[in-house]
Amino acid sequence: MAQSALGLLETRGLTALVAGTDAMLKSANVSLVGPMKQVGNAMVTSIVVGDVAAVKAATEAGAAAARAYGEVLTVQVIARPHEDIAAILPKAPAPAKK
Repeated sequence: MAQSALGLLETRGLTALVAGTDAMLKSANVSLVGPMKQVGNAMVTSIVVGDVAAVKAATEAGAAAARAYGEVLTVQVIARPHEDIAAILPKAPAPAKK
């Protein structure tokens, strides 16, 4: 895995996740990994990658923003994830051709 940290934000409800993901992407130099994942009954997860400090700042900002709209279930930062973790992450869509 080329990035040095992985951050996950899991919420109950899509509105909270969208608000949290927006805050994560605006607050630090992180990138969104693929589309969001639905885990179960209204549980959705957003995943970002970047350096450890950026991912930590982003997940903290994302969780704070998501709490204003719904329930935050968990926030996790995994520093230096094993390279095989990339196999279970969602794939980012290819950029649209112009």
